[in-house]
Amino acid sequence: MSGTWGMPVRNDEHGPGSIAPGLLQAAVEASGEAILITSAELDEPGPRIEYANPAFTDMTGYELAEVLGRSPRFLQGPRTDRAVLDRLRASLQAGEPARGEAVNYRKDGSTYMVEWLITPVRCGDGQITHWVSAQRNVTDRRGFENRQSLMVRELHHRVKNTLATVQAVLNATLRSSVTMDEFSSAFGGRIMSLARTHSLITEDQAQVASFEGLLRAELDPYADGGRISLRGPPLLLPSDLAVPVSMALHELTTNALRHGALAHPDGRVKVTWAAEVEETGPWLAWTWNEHDGPPPTLPTREGFGTRLLKKILTAQVAAEVDIRFDADGLRIHVRVPLGRG
Repeated sequence: MSGTWGMPVRNDEHGPGSIAPGLLQAAVEASGEAILITSAELDEPGPRIEYANPAFTDMTGYELAEVLGRSPRFLQGPRTDRAVLDRLRASLQAGEPARGEAVNYRKDGSTYMVEWLITPVRCGDGQITHWVSAQRNVTDRRGFENRQSLMVRELHHRVKNTLATVQAVLNATLRSSVTMDEFSSAFGGRIMSLARTHSLITEDQAQVASFEGLLRAELDPYADGGRISLRGPPLLLPSDLAVPVSMALHELTTNALRHGALAHPDGRVKVTWAAEVEETGPWLAWTWNEHDGPPPTLPTREGFGTRLLKKILTAQVAAEVDIRFDADGLRIHVRVPLGRG
Protein backbone atom coordinates (compact mmCIF):
# COMPACT_ATOMS: atom_id res chain seq x y z
CA MET A 1 0.00 0.00 0.00
CA SER A 2 1.31 3.45 -0.86
CA GLY A 3 0.92 6.42 1.44
CA THR A 4 0.21 10.02 0.55
CA TRP A 5 3.97 10.77 0.23
CA GLY A 6 4.56 8.24 -2.55
CA MET A 7 6.50 5.89 -0.25
CA PRO A 8 5.57 2.43 1.04
CA VAL A 9 3.88 2.35 4.44
CA ARG A 10 2.64 -0.50 6.54
CA ASN A 11 -0.99 -1.06 7.38
CA ASP A 12 -2.40 -2.34 10.66
CA GLU A 13 -3.70 -5.40 8.85
CA HIS A 14 -0.12 -6.51 8.28
CA GLY A 15 0.31 -7.47 11.92
CA PRO A 16 1.85 -6.29 15.18
CA GLY A 17 4.10 -3.21 15.00
CA SER A 18 2.44 -1.76 11.94
CA ILE A 19 1.42 1.92 11.89
CA ALA A 20 -1.69 3.33 10.27
CA PRO A 21 -0.87 5.78 7.46
CA GLY A 22 -2.91 8.54 9.05
CA LEU A 23 -1.07 8.18 12.36
CA LEU A 24 2.31 8.16 10.62
CA GLN A 25 1.50 11.34 8.70
CA ALA A 26 0.18 13.07 11.82
CA ALA A 27 3.36 12.18 13.71
CA VAL A 28 5.62 13.55 10.96
CA GLU A 29 3.61 16.75 10.63
CA ALA A 30 3.74 17.28 14.40
CA SER A 31 7.49 16.77 14.50
CA GLY A 32 9.71 19.67 15.45
CA GLU A 33 12.25 18.43 12.92
CA ALA A 34 11.85 19.63 9.34
CA ILE A 35 11.08 16.64 7.12
CA LEU A 36 11.47 16.51 3.34
CA ILE A 37 10.70 13.59 1.05
CA THR A 38 12.09 13.83 -2.47
CA SER A 39 12.25 11.69 -5.57
CA ALA A 40 15.30 9.51 -6.03
CA GLU A 41 17.03 11.07 -9.07
CA LEU A 42 20.05 13.19 -8.18
CA ASP A 43 20.68 15.00 -11.47
CA GLU A 44 18.90 18.28 -12.17
CA PRO A 45 16.07 19.08 -12.20
CA GLY A 46 15.79 16.39 -9.51
CA PRO A 47 15.52 15.41 -6.83
CA ARG A 48 12.03 16.88 -6.64
CA ILE A 49 10.29 17.64 -3.34
CA GLU A 50 7.19 15.50 -2.92
CA TYR A 51 6.44 16.30 0.72
CA ALA A 52 7.45 18.91 3.28
CA ASN A 53 6.09 19.07 6.81
CA PRO A 54 5.07 22.29 8.63
CA ALA A 55 8.41 22.49 10.47
CA PHE A 56 10.14 22.83 7.10
CA THR A 57 7.89 25.63 5.90
CA ASP A 58 8.31 27.40 9.25
CA MET A 59 12.09 27.13 9.01
CA THR A 60 12.38 28.35 5.41
CA GLY A 61 9.50 30.81 5.15
CA TYR A 62 8.13 29.11 2.02
CA GLU A 63 4.59 27.83 1.69
CA LEU A 64 4.12 24.17 0.81
CA ALA A 65 2.82 25.01 -2.65
CA GLU A 66 6.00 27.00 -3.33
CA VAL A 67 8.33 24.05 -2.72
CA LEU A 68 6.51 21.01 -4.10
CA GLY A 69 8.10 19.80 -7.32
CA ARG A 70 11.25 21.86 -6.83
CA SER A 71 14.74 20.65 -6.00
CA PRO A 72 16.09 21.49 -2.53
CA ARG A 73 18.92 23.23 -4.41
CA PHE A 74 16.80 26.40 -4.51
CA LEU A 75 17.64 26.88 -0.82
CA GLN A 76 21.36 27.17 -1.59
CA GLY A 77 23.24 30.38 -2.27
CA PRO A 78 26.64 32.11 -2.41
CA ARG A 79 27.61 31.14 1.15
CA THR A 80 26.70 27.48 0.75
CA ASP A 81 29.88 25.39 0.89
CA ARG A 82 30.20 23.46 -2.38
CA ALA A 83 32.60 20.96 -0.83
CA VAL A 84 29.89 19.94 1.64
CA LEU A 85 27.44 19.45 -1.21
CA ASP A 86 29.97 17.38 -3.16
CA ARG A 87 30.42 15.05 -0.19
CA LEU A 88 26.64 14.82 0.16
CA ARG A 89 26.22 13.83 -3.47
CA ALA A 90 28.99 11.21 -3.24
CA SER A 91 27.24 9.55 -0.29
CA LEU A 92 23.87 9.57 -2.01
CA GLN A 93 25.31 8.16 -5.24
CA ALA A 94 26.70 5.30 -3.17
CA GLY A 95 23.22 4.74 -1.73
CA GLU A 96 24.40 5.60 1.77
CA PRO A 97 22.83 7.85 4.42
CA ALA A 98 24.39 11.32 4.48
CA ARG A 99 24.85 13.71 7.36
CA GLY A 100 26.14 17.27 7.14
CA GLU A 101 25.68 21.00 7.66
CA ALA A 102 25.43 23.89 5.25
CA VAL A 103 24.22 27.45 4.94
CA ASN A 104 20.72 27.71 3.46
CA TYR A 105 18.67 30.72 2.45
CA ARG A 106 15.12 31.51 3.56
CA LYS A 107 12.50 33.06 1.35
CA ASP A 108 13.32 36.52 2.72
CA GLY A 109 16.99 36.08 1.81
CA SER A 110 18.25 35.57 5.36
CA THR A 111 20.58 32.66 6.07
CA TYR A 112 20.51 29.84 8.56
CA MET A 113 22.76 26.89 9.30
CA VAL A 114 20.97 23.62 8.63
CA GLU A 115 21.99 20.20 9.86
CA TRP A 116 20.56 17.30 7.88
CA LEU A 117 20.37 13.52 7.88
CA ILE A 118 19.31 12.07 4.51
CA THR A 119 18.41 8.38 4.24
CA PRO A 120 17.27 6.32 1.26
CA VAL A 121 13.85 4.63 0.97
CA ARG A 122 14.05 1.36 -0.93
CA CYS A 123 11.41 -0.83 -2.51
CA GLY A 124 11.30 -4.59 -2.23
CA ASP A 125 14.06 -5.20 -4.78
CA GLY A 126 16.41 -2.74 -3.04
CA GLN A 127 15.97 0.04 -5.57
CA ILE A 128 16.03 3.56 -4.07
CA THR A 129 12.68 5.23 -4.71
CA HIS A 130 12.92 8.31 -2.45
CA TRP A 131 15.14 10.25 -0.08
CA VAL A 132 13.94 11.28 3.39
CA SER A 133 15.71 14.29 4.84
CA ALA A 134 15.40 15.27 8.50
CA GLN A 135 16.63 18.84 9.00
CA ARG A 136 17.34 21.06 11.97
CA ASN A 137 18.18 24.76 12.30
CA VAL A 138 21.47 24.84 14.25
CA THR A 139 22.30 28.52 13.71
CA ASP A 140 22.15 29.43 17.40
CA ARG A 141 24.11 26.36 18.45
CA ARG A 142 26.84 26.98 15.89
CA GLY A 143 26.96 30.65 16.87
CA PHE A 144 27.46 29.68 20.51
CA GLU A 145 30.15 27.16 19.60
CA ASN A 146 31.94 29.73 17.43
CA ARG A 147 31.85 32.30 20.23
CA GLN A 148 33.14 29.69 22.66
CA SER A 149 35.97 28.79 20.30
CA LEU A 150 36.81 32.47 19.89
CA MET A 151 36.91 32.92 23.67
CA VAL A 152 39.26 29.94 24.03
CA ARG A 153 41.60 31.40 21.41
CA GLU A 154 41.41 34.81 23.09
CA LEU A 155 42.14 33.22 26.48
CA HIS A 156 45.14 31.39 25.04
CA HIS A 157 46.40 34.62 23.48
CA ARG A 158 45.87 36.55 26.71
CA VAL A 159 47.62 33.93 28.85
CA LYS A 160 50.66 34.06 26.56
CA ASN A 161 50.68 37.85 26.70
CA THR A 162 50.24 37.84 30.47
CA LEU A 163 53.15 35.46 30.98
CA ALA A 164 55.31 37.60 28.72
CA THR A 165 54.25 40.70 30.67
CA VAL A 166 55.06 39.06 34.01
CA GLN A 167 58.49 38.07 32.72
CA ALA A 168 59.14 41.60 31.47
CA VAL A 169 58.00 43.09 34.80
CA LEU A 170 60.20 40.64 36.70
CA ASN A 171 63.30 41.46 34.68
CA ALA A 172 62.70 45.21 34.77
CA THR A 173 62.01 45.20 38.52
CA LEU A 174 65.22 43.26 39.14
CA ARG A 175 67.19 45.84 37.15
CA SER A 176 65.63 48.81 38.93
CA SER A 177 65.72 47.45 42.50
CA VAL A 178 68.66 48.03 44.85
CA THR A 179 67.64 45.64 47.64
CA MET A 180 65.63 42.44 47.84
CA ASP A 181 63.05 44.19 50.06
CA GLU A 182 62.62 46.87 47.42
CA PHE A 183 62.30 44.22 44.72
CA SER A 184 59.76 42.17 46.70
CA SER A 185 57.55 45.18 47.41
CA ALA A 186 57.70 46.58 43.87
CA PHE A 187 57.22 43.25 42.09
CA GLY A 188 54.36 42.18 44.38
CA GLY A 189 52.55 45.47 43.84
CA ARG A 190 52.92 45.27 40.08
CA ILE A 191 51.60 41.70 39.92
CA MET A 192 48.61 42.64 42.10
CA SER A 193 47.89 45.58 39.80
CA LEU A 194 48.07 43.28 36.79
CA ALA A 195 45.67 40.85 38.50
CA ARG A 196 43.17 43.64 39.26
CA THR A 197 43.22 44.73 35.64
CA HIS A 198 42.59 41.22 34.36
CA SER A 199 39.75 40.87 36.85
CA LEU A 200 38.12 44.03 35.50
CA ILE A 201 38.50 42.78 31.92
CA THR A 202 37.15 39.28 32.51
CA GLU A 203 34.15 40.56 34.45
CA ASP A 204 32.98 42.38 31.32
CA GLN A 205 31.37 40.32 28.57
CA ALA A 206 32.99 42.47 25.89
CA GLN A 207 36.43 41.97 27.52
CA VAL A 208 37.02 45.69 28.05
CA ALA A 209 37.77 47.88 31.06
CA SER A 210 36.77 51.45 31.72
CA PHE A 211 39.55 53.99 32.10
CA GLU A 212 37.88 55.37 35.22
CA GLY A 213 37.68 51.83 36.63
CA LEU A 214 41.43 51.40 36.17
CA LEU A 215 42.03 54.72 37.92
CA ARG A 216 39.76 53.88 40.83
CA ALA A 217 41.37 50.48 41.29
CA GLU A 218 44.64 52.29 42.01
CA LEU A 219 43.55 55.55 43.65
CA ASP A 220 40.35 54.86 45.61
CA PRO A 221 42.26 53.58 48.69
CA TYR A 222 43.76 57.09 49.03
CA ALA A 223 40.66 59.14 48.26
CA ASP A 224 39.84 60.15 51.86
CA GLY A 225 39.50 63.89 52.43
CA GLY A 226 39.09 64.76 48.77
CA ARG A 227 42.72 64.03 47.94
CA ILE A 228 41.80 62.35 44.66
CA SER A 229 39.92 64.09 41.84
CA LEU A 230 38.85 62.17 38.73
CA ARG A 231 37.03 63.84 35.88
CA GLY A 232 36.28 62.58 32.40
CA PRO A 233 33.69 60.85 30.22
CA PRO A 234 32.92 57.11 30.24
CA LEU A 235 35.60 55.49 28.08
CA LEU A 236 36.27 51.79 27.50
CA LEU A 237 39.64 50.26 26.71
CA PRO A 238 40.13 46.87 25.05
CA SER A 239 42.40 44.43 26.88
CA ASP A 240 45.44 45.16 24.70
CA LEU A 241 45.33 48.79 25.85
CA ALA A 242 43.96 48.28 29.35
CA VAL A 243 46.94 46.23 30.58
CA PRO A 244 49.79 48.65 29.72
CA VAL A 245 47.69 51.70 30.68
CA SER A 246 46.82 50.19 34.07
CA MET A 247 50.48 49.37 34.69
CA ALA A 248 51.37 53.00 33.97
CA LEU A 249 48.69 54.18 36.40
CA HIS A 250 50.02 51.80 39.04
CA GLU A 251 53.55 53.19 38.64
CA LEU A 252 52.27 56.75 38.92
CA THR A 253 50.30 55.90 42.05
CA THR A 254 53.27 54.12 43.63
CA ASN A 255 55.55 57.04 42.83
CA ALA A 256 53.04 59.50 44.32
CA LEU A 257 52.89 57.41 47.51
CA ARG A 258 56.66 57.20 47.90
CA HIS A 259 57.94 60.49 46.56
CA GLY A 260 55.04 62.64 45.37
CA ALA A 261 51.78 64.23 46.45
CA LEU A 262 50.38 61.19 48.28
CA ALA A 263 53.50 61.09 50.48
CA HIS A 264 52.32 64.36 52.07
CA PRO A 265 49.11 64.66 54.13
CA ASP A 266 47.97 67.71 52.15
CA GLY A 267 48.98 66.36 48.75
CA ARG A 268 46.37 65.86 46.03
CA VAL A 269 46.18 64.02 42.74
CA LYS A 270 43.93 65.20 39.95
CA VAL A 271 43.38 63.16 36.80
CA THR A 272 41.40 64.46 33.84
CA TRP A 273 40.79 62.71 30.56
CA ALA A 274 38.92 63.09 27.31
CA ALA A 275 38.43 61.39 23.96
CA GLU A 276 39.98 63.27 21.05
CA VAL A 277 39.07 62.56 17.45
CA GLU A 278 41.62 63.12 14.71
CA GLU A 279 42.00 62.03 11.09
CA THR A 280 44.00 59.03 12.27
CA GLY A 281 41.17 57.97 14.61
CA PRO A 282 40.15 58.43 18.26
CA TRP A 283 42.66 59.04 21.06
CA LEU A 284 42.51 58.87 24.82
CA ALA A 285 44.18 61.97 26.27
CA TRP A 286 44.76 62.08 30.02
CA THR A 287 46.66 64.31 32.41
CA TRP A 288 48.04 63.32 35.80
CA ASN A 289 48.52 66.34 38.09
CA GLU A 290 50.05 66.26 41.56
CA HIS A 291 49.64 69.28 43.88
CA ASP A 292 50.57 70.41 47.40
CA GLY A 293 53.04 67.60 47.99
CA PRO A 294 56.81 67.74 48.43
CA PRO A 295 58.70 69.62 45.72
CA PRO A 296 59.29 67.31 42.77
CA THR A 297 62.86 66.21 42.22
CA LEU A 298 64.45 64.80 39.13
CA PRO A 299 65.05 61.05 39.42
CA THR A 300 68.66 60.07 40.12
CA ARG A 301 68.24 56.87 38.07
CA GLU A 302 65.80 55.58 35.54
CA GLY A 303 63.41 53.30 37.40
CA PHE A 304 60.84 50.90 36.00
CA GLY A 305 58.08 53.52 36.17
CA THR A 306 60.03 56.00 34.08
CA ARG A 307 60.95 53.36 31.52
CA LEU A 308 57.32 52.21 31.40
CA LEU A 309 56.06 55.70 30.63
CA LYS A 310 58.80 56.73 28.23
CA LYS A 311 59.58 53.50 26.43
CA ILE A 312 57.31 50.53 27.07
CA LEU A 313 54.03 52.46 26.92
CA THR A 314 55.22 54.26 23.82
CA ALA A 315 56.39 51.07 22.11
CA GLN A 316 53.41 48.89 23.00
CA VAL A 317 50.53 51.25 22.30
CA ALA A 318 52.19 54.11 20.36
CA ALA A 319 51.44 56.52 23.19
CA GLU A 320 52.72 60.10 23.34
CA VAL A 321 54.12 60.90 26.80
CA ASP A 322 55.11 64.31 28.19
CA ILE A 323 56.62 64.41 31.73
CA ARG A 324 57.12 67.72 33.49
CA PHE A 325 58.43 68.44 36.98
CA ASP A 326 56.54 71.69 37.63
CA ALA A 327 57.08 73.78 40.75
CA ASP A 328 53.86 72.62 42.43
CA GLY A 329 54.18 68.94 41.53
CA LEU A 330 54.53 66.30 38.86
CA ARG A 331 52.52 66.78 35.67
CA ILE A 332 52.24 64.03 33.06
CA HIS A 333 50.25 64.19 29.85
CA VAL A 334 49.63 61.00 27.88
CA ARG A 335 47.85 60.42 24.57
CA VAL A 336 46.97 56.88 23.51
CA PRO A 337 45.49 55.95 20.09
CA LEU A 338 42.37 53.89 20.72
CA GLY A 339 42.32 52.30 17.29
CA ARG A 340 45.18 49.93 18.13
CA GLY A 341 43.27 47.88 20.76
